[in-house]
Amino acid sequence: MQRPDAPLIHLLKRHGLRPTRQRLALARLLFSDTNRHVSAEALHEEALGEGASVSLATVYNTLNQFTAVGLLREVVVDPNRCYFDTNTTDHHHLYFEDNGCLEDLEPSAVRIGKLPDPPAGTAISRVDLVIRLSRRPE
Repeated sequence: MQRPDAPLIHLLKRHGLRPTRQRLALARLLFSDTNRHVSAEALHEEALGEGASVSLATVYNTLNQFTAVGLLREVVVDPNRCYFDTNTTDHHHLYFEDNGCLEDLEPSAVRIGKLPDPPAGTAISRVDLVIRLSRRPE
């Protein structure tokens, strides 16, 4: 009989990460559902609510490790707020300033006319676009 976490264990090992108890608990929350945008603090609260024994520092470290190996994508919406996105395909984001919600936006929904030439010896690896939305005064 296969362990319920076998696919997650395989995913972590395939990306060079040891499947520790904390990493598996966080991976279960991140990758067992649809694509998500989570902050470290929200994931920490969710993990505690599920009975995982994990510190906020461990959550930050794990999110950064998952990002470094390509399992997550970091989306910085301002200097004090960032999200981790389980959708690592090329796409943009809508950020709703009033409630802090972040939503995916397909690249085809945006037309960028011209990008600058990258400096010598570099290449553009991707373009990140966050469109900020706020409610209009009525």
